[in-house]
Amino acid sequence: MRLVSASARPLEPAPDAPAIERALALRAQAGDLEAFATLVQRRTPGVVAFLRRMLGDAEDARDVAQITFLRVWENIGRYDPAWAFSTWLFRIAGNLAIDALRARKTRQRTETESFRLVKGARTSAESDALGALHRDEVRRVFENCAGVLSETQRLVFVLREFEEREGKDIAAILECKESTVRNHLFQARRLLRDEIRKRYPEYAGGSR
Repeated sequence: MRLVSASARPLEPAPDAPAIERALALRAQAGDLEAFATLVQRRTPGVVAFLRRMLGDAEDARDVAQITFLRVWENIGRYDPAWAFSTWLFRIAGNLAIDALRARKTRQRTETESFRLVKGARTSAESDALGALHRDEVRRVFENCAGVLSETQRLVFVLREFEEREGKDIAAILECKESTVRNHLFQARRLLRDEIRKRYPEYAGGSR
């Protein structure tokens, strides 16, 4: 079931971005501050959007984005051009997002942009119900259901379902096997689907 407009797309630079960003990163490794500033400018919108989906808060997303780019600069010498710069960047941003989520375990304030909660088969009645959802309803449903996910499940889910990253890219970001990514994604979809069925049967076709 989908809870996002089809027009919502991840913020991603042009298709030639990997080659351009590798070159910029190599220049930054050599101490070129302008090259690094260009990387920050190119990637900030996408990183902030990703972090907002992870953290559910725009201010927190901006704060963690700043820390992310500071960490990138501090460790730019470790960047391996065999990987896309974005893969390395999202690995750092994702780890910091998980740290932030763990640090605020007692705070249950999750807001998020509209995005798909669960993929899979659905009846026409379910589609009609979901299509009638407004933005605020989507946020409310997700806020009440996303707590069933672990930080890693949430990270994998956001990367795959909203950022539309391929499994191999997510595996590189998490430094794990693709089979591990598939398992996290399967569990996240299952948990969200079951929680929606439990809390909002009108949106999920009721219990099985």
